[in-house]
Amino acid sequence: MTVPLRRPARERRSPAFSMRQLVLALGLAAIVLCAVGLTLKLIVRTATERPGAALAGLVLLGCLIALMRKRRRRRAAVRVASSLDGLAHRIATAPGPPVEPSSSPVAVEGDAPDASDAFRAEDLAAMDPDSFEQAVAALCERDGCRDVHVVGGAGDLGADIIATTPDGQRIVIQCKRYGPLNKVGSQDVQRFGGTCFSVHEAQVAAVVTTGEFTQPAAEYAQQCGIRCVDHRELVAWTEGTGPTPWD
Repeated sequence: MTVPLRRPARERRSPAFSMRQLVLALGLAAIVLCAVGLTLKLIVRTATERPGAALAGLVLLGCLIALMRKRRRRRAAVRVASSLDGLAHRIATAPGPPVEPSSSPVAVEGDAPDASDAFRAEDLAAMDPDSFEQAVAALCERDGCRDVHVVGGAGDLGADIIATTPDGQRIVIQCKRYGPLNKVGSQDVQRFGGTCFSVHEAQVAAVVTTGEFTQPAAEYAQQCGIRCVDHRELVAWTEGTGPTPWD
């Protein structure tokens, strides 16, 4: 009796490790993750402006997640990723909704009000000393002075206003708000002359008053190069019919 021979069973070998397949799988995962991240970012940003495109992106994203669960459909996932990439490009380049012109008026800044519009020449004599200094400073700004500072007060050493004239000179002004019965005396001008040039480094020094100057005060000022602006000249300066203290 012949005994049948049994063939030895073949051992099943596990598939060999493939570096190429690993690299392809990692590359595919990176492409898909980048596409998903970019799409989600654009969908969130444009959901309020273009809800249709955002909804389409969500649908394609859901399809991609479903297909990635099955390894046999990697190629389909690649196609979906490509579609997501194209959709992201279309969302980014699509024009936004038309902007309707605003019906509300736009405020346009005009020229600053002129100093002569804020007060009149006849108002100067009725001002208190602080208001008078502010008024003279406004006249300086009106006629082109820069860096106008009102520094009058205790310890001002005779300087009430310091500014830069239109031609770049440093001007120091002392303001005297006097009535018709009071005049600026020589002692007032001498005290100012002792500090305006040496302390305040004035290139132009002037005393502006709503009253008048005594003759000795006017003579001393002329010797020292201090310009005197009395009530008549102040009115002409305010109305724009006379020279400025630095002219």
